[in-house]
Amino acid sequence: MIKEKYQGIRPAPGYPACPDHTEKGTLFGLLNATAEISVNLTEHYAMFPAAAVSGFYFSHPESRYFGLGKIDKDQVESYAKRKGQSLDITERWLSPNLKYA
Repeated sequence: MIKEKYQGIRPAPGYPACPDHTEKGTLFGLLNATAEISVNLTEHYAMFPAAAVSGFYFSHPESRYFGLGKIDKDQVESYAKRKGQSLDITERWLSPNLKYA
């Protein structure tokens, strides 16, 4: 077993702190992950091979995990605009976190 001490957090796309799975596409693009380590994303942003993991690493002793919670429509509209994505697509990916129906 590895006996190193790690201080920090690793929030991952699709989990409570970062519920938008499409951010894996951004991450993979920045890291050129498919070419570098042969991990692929499916059309639904699942990673292949299935044992692969991804996340944003924050190495600071005061880092703490958090949940995003429910978000209002104005927040989703702003997020969609900043991502250059349609509201429908953004709502689809964030549906479990929407405060509205």
